Amino acid sequence: MKTISKDVKLGNNVKIHGHVNLYGCSIGDNTKIGTFVEVQKKATIGKNCKISSHTFICEGVVIEDNVFVGHNVTFTNDLYPKATNEDGHLQTEQDWTCIPTLVKKGASIGSSATLLCGITIGENAIVGAGSMVTKDVPPDTIVAGNPAKIMKKLSD
Repeated sequence: MKTISKDVKLGNNVKIHGHVNLYGCSIGDNTKIGTFVEVQKKATIGKNCKISSHTFICEGVVIEDNVFVGHNVTFTNDLYPKATNEDGHLQTEQDWTCIPTLVKKGASIGSSATLLCGITIGENAIVGAGSMVTKDVPPDTIVAGNPAKIMKKLSD
């Protein structure tokens, strides 16, 4: 089952596998979206990306071209999420502010990584599997751990 709303902008030659939920997002040419992936409104995925299965890409996430996202990667867009507002009613879009995340060209994010909002993953950076990324990752750098720390600078 694929749920792809009419407001999704798909580039040329996009491959989408079963059991996905895409709405209000943009996906660039030649990108592959794996099974059990959700991409929310106002999220952007560039050209030539691979988004592996069981990944959640929320509103406010921008993924540039040539990015690899491993299995079960989770992005967030709220540092202090709550179910209800001050009046005790379920929150609506008016009750919180989306905090964006940017993944720069050529970056790779390992399986089961979690990325807190408000950060930038630098160009060609690598995030190790299972990492909890809480701050910016410099370009051409490998980070890993919980919280993610710089392991190595990639040579040119």
